[in-house]
Amino acid sequence: MLKAKTRWMINPTDEAIIKTLTDGLAITPLVASLLVNRGIHTLDEAREFLHQDLNSFHDPFLLKDMEKAVNRIKLAIENKENILIFGDYDADGVSSTTVLLTTLRNLGAEATFYIPNRFTEGYGPNEAAFRFAHAQGFSLIITVDTGIAAVHEANIAKELGVDLIITDHHEPGPILPDALAIVHPKQPNCPYPFKELAGVGVAFKLCHALLGELPVDLLEIAAIGTIADLVSLKDENRLIAKMGLKQMKSTNRVGLKALLKVANVDLSTINEETIGFALAPRINAVGRLQSADPAVDLLLSDNEDEAMEIAHEIDLLNKERQKLVNNMTEEAIEEVEANFPIEDNPVLVIAKENWNPGVVGIVASRLVERYYRPTIVLSIDNEKGIAKGSARSIEGFDLFENLSTCRDILPHFGGHPMAAGMTLKLEDVEELRKRLVEKGKQQLTETDFIPITKVDVCCKLEEITVHSIEEMQKLAPFGVDNPKPIVQIEEVTLANVRKIGSEQNHLKLVFEDDVHQLDSVGFGLGYIHDELSPSVQLSAIGELSINEWNNFRKPQLMLQDIKVDTWQLFDFRGTREVDKLLGSVVKSTNDSLIVTFQSKMFNALIKKGYEENSFFVDSIELAREVNINNKHIILLDIPNSVDLLHAIFSKGKPSRIYAIFLQEAEHFFATIPTREHFKWFYAFLLKKGTFNLKQQGEKLANYKGWTKETIDFMSQVFFELEFVTIENGVISTKSTTSKRDLAESKTYAQKQMQIELEKTLLYTSYMQLKQWFEDQFESSKHAFVNV
Repeated sequence: MLKAKTRWMINPTDEAIIKTLTDGLAITPLVASLLVNRGIHTLDEAREFLHQDLNSFHDPFLLKDMEKAVNRIKLAIENKENILIFGDYDADGVSSTTVLLTTLRNLGAEATFYIPNRFTEGYGPNEAAFRFAHAQGFSLIITVDTGIAAVHEANIAKELGVDLIITDHHEPGPILPDALAIVHPKQPNCPYPFKELAGVGVAFKLCHALLGELPVDLLEIAAIGTIADLVSLKDENRLIAKMGLKQMKSTNRVGLKALLKVANVDLSTINEETIGFALAPRINAVGRLQSADPAVDLLLSDNEDEAMEIAHEIDLLNKERQKLVNNMTEEAIEEVEANFPIEDNPVLVIAKENWNPGVVGIVASRLVERYYRPTIVLSIDNEKGIAKGSARSIEGFDLFENLSTCRDILPHFGGHPMAAGMTLKLEDVEELRKRLVEKGKQQLTETDFIPITKVDVCCKLEEITVHSIEEMQKLAPFGVDNPKPIVQIEEVTLANVRKIGSEQNHLKLVFEDDVHQLDSVGFGLGYIHDELSPSVQLSAIGELSINEWNNFRKPQLMLQDIKVDTWQLFDFRGTREVDKLLGSVVKSTNDSLIVTFQSKMFNALIKKGYEENSFFVDSIELAREVNINNKHIILLDIPNSVDLLHAIFSKGKPSRIYAIFLQEAEHFFATIPTREHFKWFYAFLLKKGTFNLKQQGEKLANYKGWTKETIDFMSQVFFELEFVTIENGVISTKSTTSKRDLAESKTYAQKQMQIELEKTLLYTSYMQLKQWFEDQFESSKHAFVNV
């Protein structure tokens, strides 16, 4: 057996709907299955999903307060009022600011932007910033990607006589700010048909309403925030991302081209991963380490020299951010290991002084990856007496809901079910930890702490073709609610496996069924090589891709996880590295047992420190005490009887058998007396009458070309058959004997059985030995039931 690293959750399929989509759209069943798993059940829904165009955007005026917001902004433009866009410091906030500021300036507005400093002001609108804006002569403030929780700040704006328009997408709290207008698809009584817009999506809709036409030129910027903020890539978000990525491939935006260049991105290869792994981390790095203003300046820039200078600065900040995250992650892990053992902490709340509050969210994500626990990472500011942090969660624990019950100690917090940010008093950190740990104990089970991999479809090797993989790309761009498809292949045979890479830390496999083969590569999974036995049947999950080499294209699976549901045999007969093998197997799992049938071997194991993992078995009673069910067992040597193995297997079936079968005396190749040997030796004894085995046995053996053990063995057989007597090493024949078969001798029968057992365990092929064990499991079933 080989356990999967995660829980594979396979989406149920409806074969009737799949057939309807397959026939109606002329697509492969594989792609039809993926559509169904995304909640698409009719031909019209499928066509809309696959063939969206610019006409698919909803009317922006369906958003509550949109008309009120547009009228006030147009009045401000007409009256030459100073307008301030109040943004956020992440990629969604930066792109939101860029989109709205570009539109306002195109409309002739007197507008600029303000993004709070993460370190001195924290997240969201604040009183000091609003008072500063009023002092600078701004009469209208428009928030983007923030503000829905700014109840106090809205009151300040009203007090100052500054009109406030809030555009946001974060979860609304129980009390909404008293603003002139709130444009938010999730606010109560908002009829807008799509609720999952990113902050930049809401800003984009405001621009659409202001312009009276779709701002197509801003789609590439809107795509950055939409993809980076991990919102649902359905409906309008999918349209923004899809159209924006297409536009980005031929972008004329100077700042964007500069950023793509420093990130070494080939424009022809741009996809959602370009934003997720190249653009968004760099844009986010600016606001994480300093003021986010340069990121907005870059996206607005039309000067190539200026743009390249800012892009290089941002790239350096990103590298600095990476080092900072790595160091903080190591410190956070040390904190968990030393003070918050995961067995007692279903929710981790980790805090430390001088941690950079700009990267605590990334560190929280790293801890979730390592421990798979909801995690809050806080940066302590002793001077101000506060802690600022970010939280990341797992399936089964709604962060926003649980943190909402702690509002009395969280004056500033906001977010989603899976992520949140907060500020609280230093003295309340322990109370927050106590409450969340208690809620974790109430809501989470041991199963919840096993990571989940959502599998889209289980398919056969014959379904995986270059054509079907190309057709899957029609579902792109991939993201939340439209993930890159994970496929499962079941019970295929492993035709070939080897380690690859300069450090042999990657894996190359070939799966096969009766007719088809599929290549697979597992990066960082080289260790699995030693977990797979020859020709094993297994199941695997991963992402499909096309491997192109020398103008030849073939499908391949980018392996993510693998499991073997049946027991495995690992053949180490004849190995010279027994100590190394024992160490690696025992170290790799707590479920390993070393079984030895020789006392000498057992004593050697104790001396080497394997006492807890070793069992000495020399009787049926002891064999039945060994619980090998679902364990990794190492059969170190050969038993004296197959009955001992039957007794061991009566407790169940092991998940793995490591067959070593060390043998001091090889019975199979020792001198095996034939009936002619026995006939000659008995005739010799009859002629002698008596014979001193101690004094003359060695000479006789040498004369015949036998071994002394052969002489002793035949003598014992004759003794058991009552043909002779043996006293003080002297063997004497009896005057009268009855004819008996050699097999009646216990020693002879034991010898024959041992020879046959040794022949089976030592000198059969791998497949013969595996089948032999299968037979023993089957014959031991009744014993298992009766024990």
